[in-house]
Amino acid sequence: MLSEKIKKAVYGDRQPAILVIGDLMIDHYIHGKAKRLSPEAPVPVVAFKSEDFTLGGAGNVVQNLVSLGAEVAVCGAVGNDAAAAQLLDILDTEGVNTDTIVKETDRTTTVKTRILVDGHQLARLDKECVHNLSTTAEDSLVDKLSLLIEETDVVVLSDYNKGFLSTDLTRRIIMIAKSFGKKVIIDPKGTNYLKYSGAYIIKPNRSELAVAAKLDKVETGEDLQVAANIIIEQTEAENLVVTLSEEGIIIFSNGVSTILPVKASEVYDVTGAGDTVLATIAYFIALGIGVVDACEIANHAAAIVIRQIGSSTTTINKIISEIENQAHKLQPVN
Repeated sequence: MLSEKIKKAVYGDRQPAILVIGDLMIDHYIHGKAKRLSPEAPVPVVAFKSEDFTLGGAGNVVQNLVSLGAEVAVCGAVGNDAAAAQLLDILDTEGVNTDTIVKETDRTTTVKTRILVDGHQLARLDKECVHNLSTTAEDSLVDKLSLLIEETDVVVLSDYNKGFLSTDLTRRIIMIAKSFGKKVIIDPKGTNYLKYSGAYIIKPNRSELAVAAKLDKVETGEDLQVAANIIIEQTEAENLVVTLSEEGIIIFSNGVSTILPVKASEVYDVTGAGDTVLATIAYFIALGIGVVDACEIANHAAAIVIRQIGSSTTTINKIISEIENQAHKLQPVN
């Protein structure tokens, strides 16, 4: 039984060490009410009620891993600004190793500000920098990463296409990881999947897969297979895991495809569910669980978080309870 596999894996001598490398950002939410239009322009006047700040981008993957119980280190780039201080403070509070976060004076820390009125998003303002690290900064970072990668169990790349994971840096990270026999699991963005060559798992969603494979649409099972073949041939990835929203997950591995139907009976908010899937897969791969079982567990984890509003995380005990409850529902009634 899957829950027994989880218990056996997680209640051992130590928790896995996982390195997350990617685009770090702050998600800023402004909550308010709107009862009238502005006399200056045909836009609502929002009366401020409250605001909150959370980790976004690769930071959401980090928080999911911390919630599962992993020892986490994170690598990314921030500016020398208030948002960077806030981001680092949150990570420090979570007990995350931030030694390989690069701070550049000419970079702006990415902040996504969402204005919500009665729970509905009215507008979003993005403040960001999307340029690559300088060659000098990248070389210095790679030197630091080598030691960290050697000591970690799994490397996760969370690419939001914000410039940090350049083609050169991504390839160097994968090369270092492979030299130490470490698996690299990637949440990709953009059209250049060649930079992910040699990854253990690449995890796009359906629309990302279509864009990367340069196909107009990826809807049917046949479309998915065609797109998967293109990406696997390009990258020589050992596994391609495609999230299909309400249809679940499909895994392409060694010429075999495996479909895992969605586990949720209620869906309130899919925000951050992809990060939960990525983190859960990485966590259980680090514990020695196979790809299909890790994805099955991740499917259950996603079912938990999409029943909640906003980006959310889950725990091992909640996942075990979810799996056991699902199994109980499927038992025949005498």
